[in-house]
Amino acid sequence: MKKQLVLWPLTLLACACDNGSGQAAVGQSGQNGASTGASAAASPDPRAGDVARINQALPLPQGVAPVPANPGPQAAPDPFIIRAEVLLARTRFSPGVIDGKLGTNLRHAVAAFQSAHDLPENGTIDGKTWQALLAASQGSSRGVAQVYTLTAQDAQGPFAPDVGEDFVKLAALPNGPQFTNPVEAVAERFHMSQDLLKALNVGVDFTKPGQRVLVVDAQAQALAKGDVARIEVAKSQESVRAYGKDGKLIAFYPATVGSTDRPSPSGTHKVVGVAFNPDYTYDPAKLNWGPRKAGKLVVKPGPNNPVGAVWIDLNAPSYGLHGTPEPDKIGKTASHGCVRMTNWDANALAAGVLPGITVQFMGEREG
Repeated sequence: MKKQLVLWPLTLLACACDNGSGQAAVGQSGQNGASTGASAAASPDPRAGDVARINQALPLPQGVAPVPANPGPQAAPDPFIIRAEVLLARTRFSPGVIDGKLGTNLRHAVAAFQSAHDLPENGTIDGKTWQALLAASQGSSRGVAQVYTLTAQDAQGPFAPDVGEDFVKLAALPNGPQFTNPVEAVAERFHMSQDLLKALNVGVDFTKPGQRVLVVDAQAQALAKGDVARIEVAKSQESVRAYGKDGKLIAFYPATVGSTDRPSPSGTHKVVGVAFNPDYTYDPAKLNWGPRKAGKLVVKPGPNNPVGAVWIDLNAPSYGLHGTPEPDKIGKTASHGCVRMTNWDANALAAGVLPGITVQFMGEREG
């Protein structure tokens, strides 16, 4: 997917400011000063200081970092926000793509984590929330950032042309809709936005194997088959919540839920089955949108398939929960009625469901 990338050198991330209210200013972190930069200069590994800057990032001494809904598209990635996003993802309270920015998906993930841990549900990372997050995610013992060496497969693919959402061209791709370039592939592998991956690795040529790149470790605690007893899809919050057999909230994922023109279902439905690495069939006999004159089209499996890496089928015809080729847009754009999630979140949820569990659609989507 073609995107306009904005690059921020990592050295710009090491500032700490207080806006006078005891809160971290938007786009800035707490304790990320010159000491980590000095250790980087003395380290035999040139990326060690960059890794430490993220792994040791803390909120301000007052213990509060606000999470506003609209930080602005040009806000620079912040080490503390990167760390908080990764720790939330590890506990299955996903912010979607790790991007180092304050935003709605992060605010909702924080609020869901607070709800599950009997904390005030305000969407703000206060001192108690931060300590609970560290404890739940083993955040003090498992580093958030790491250095990864690009392999030949990372650099060489296979890749496919970017044909956007043109179903006719998608169906014609001989090997299916693969990633379009190494940056997209590596970003997806480590659950990062392409902007953040580029920002943390200024000057790196991702087409050359052996390059050492800074990435994050956001691998979530795995769900076992049957762990999920029921699912709620909150249309107004654009999110998916999974509950265990004891009724407790065990996972939260941001989602894109329908649109005004093509709304998602209402009421309660059931999971029929799960298909990993699915193909996608466009059938004009069942759908009222798309290239109807082209007739029935089948798009081969691939991570950039219109339904991504997994399809969780519902007993509402043509509806399901599924992955996406554009993880950066989750929670920000409309869908054709289904529930879109990042590929990794959809895979994680699918691993814990069994046919027959209920999926309840709550409320209505705003806008």
